[in-house]
Amino acid sequence: MTFTVLIPARLKSTRLPDKPLADLHGAPMVVRVAQRAAGSAAARVVVAADDRRIVDACRAHGVNALLTRSDHVSGSDRLAEACEQLQLDGEAIVVNVQGDEPLIATAMIDACAALLKDRSDCVMATVAHAIDDAEEFANPNVVKVVLDAAGRALYFSRAPIPYWRDRVAGADLPDQPRPLRHVGLYAYRAGFLRRFPTLPAAPLEAVEALEQLRVLWQGEHIAVHVSSERPGPGVDTPADLARVRALWPKES
Repeated sequence: MTFTVLIPARLKSTRLPDKPLADLHGAPMVVRVAQRAAGSAAARVVVAADDRRIVDACRAHGVNALLTRSDHVSGSDRLAEACEQLQLDGEAIVVNVQGDEPLIATAMIDACAALLKDRSDCVMATVAHAIDDAEEFANPNVVKVVLDAAGRALYFSRAPIPYWRDRVAGADLPDQPRPLRHVGLYAYRAGFLRRFPTLPAAPLEAVEALEQLRVLWQGEHIAVHVSSERPGPGVDTPADLARVRALWPKES
């Protein structure tokens, strides 16, 4: 199987200014993400940036990077342009690794790409893992997903789904079906990724603030790999960055 990892990187961030360039033990964070992704089975790893400073920083560390327009409204729009610049075939598999996930598990990247390759009925694949904590289940910042019998996403929500109508206060979360936390890792076929920005936004997408609901709204399918491991923490704030710095492997 051959696939490409694309990493969208946007310089402006309200909670952590210049986030992609934040130092992570001697290299910019986006470089660390690319280095981690290079440990997967990807044929190549490319950063798609909105600012020349990110491109220059990546190239200084031997990371492939290309400059995309600065006015894209989402990471998938940026990756659609990257597919055009790279002239990827419509059937080529692209894995979107977020630029603020330096601890992403390479096994998840490989599993997500392999799942899409095997699922001709789906235009995308993504990853989830079991939720064991009731507080996490209720947290609106934790995106949940429910699946159909074929392992495809039925719905994504910030609400606790599936809703356990008869749950007694303090009881453990149900085992069947086990609540699943969605991991923001996606595999696409390049042809669909180029088409995605042209699809009209869905009302559900606006309500939940979840872009992937546009795909389901259009009647397309998303395959879901249920991982036995949890992803490492991402970076949105200075506190997150300090946490990741503390967790970063000393030999890196």
